[in-house]
Amino acid sequence: MRLSGSCHCGSIRFSLDSKTYYPFNRCYCSICRKTTGAGGYAINLMADAGSLEFEDPHGRKKLYHAITDGKESPAERHFCGNCGSHLWLWDPRWPDLIHPLAAAIDTPLPKTPETVHLMLASKAEWVDVPDGENHKHFDQYPEHSIDDWHKLHGLKEGET
Repeated sequence: MRLSGSCHCGSIRFSLDSKTYYPFNRCYCSICRKTTGAGGYAINLMADAGSLEFEDPHGRKKLYHAITDGKESPAERHFCGNCGSHLWLWDPRWPDLIHPLAAAIDTPLPKTPETVHLMLASKAEWVDVPDGENHKHFDQYPEHSIDDWHKLHGLKEGET
């Protein structure tokens, strides 16, 4: 599916191809919480890095490398330097993948059949995490990748 996204002020617009576009994975780590502010978590999708196209006519895109375990992470978090919107993450350890933030996607995304709450050991105390049959909880990372989760649920490209 071709996904289109933008920052809040409209300075940056982007599009990319994704086979894993269900917004199911809520990350509560301190980096996601503090760089997105989206309910205490961020929702990352997965896409083909080679398909990324973006418009930034004023050169406003900025990078941020978080500090993890006392060292700068190689992961590049891309933001709008004007309004501060977190747009996508790219990591050279997985160069074929790019992770757009669901909150930055303008294309309608399907409702997910299940929500995975991960990195709960890092969540802020004020955050209420939904519970119930369709909510799975993990203190750290789950065993399954984003791609594995889609396959497990029979959600392939073109199925919504």
